[in-house]
Amino acid sequence: MDCFFCTDKDAEYKISQTEHWNIYLSHNQTYLGRCLIALKRHTPDLAKLERAEWDDFVSLIEKLETSLLRSFEPSLFNWACLMNNAYQEKIPNPHVHWHLVPRYSHAVEFKGEVFEDLEFGHHYDSKKSRNISPNLRQILISRIKENL
Repeated sequence: MDCFFCTDKDAEYKISQTEHWNIYLSHNQTYLGRCLIALKRHTPDLAKLERAEWDDFVSLIEKLETSLLRSFEPSLFNWACLMNNAYQEKIPNPHVHWHLVPRYSHAVEFKGEVFEDLEFGHHYDSKKSRNISPNLRQILISRIKENL
């Protein structure tokens, strides 16, 4: 069974990579700068991560949060490793990945679009979705890369 992250089907959304992780801009930009961080090797469980992968991830957190702070000035960050969707499949094939959701106590205007975090101070709304144009997606990716 094909794994979404192993096949790198979202290569056009890739922001960067480290030795062990790929960083993508999420399709869903309800929360400006939302990213997905996927382990490069296929493993279904956080407990199976190797020490070098954890160490690389900790370094990635610092660099990516700093980049997003410089790029968009979020108020805080939510990190989630859920993998629930893998278990909606007939044959689950989970792959360790993280959701990085920047949160904003204020509206942010970026390239003529306004992004508002109406749930600030509460859990983010996973059912909300905001697609952006391919042009804006590339501008966001470039901005984040510039600040990495």
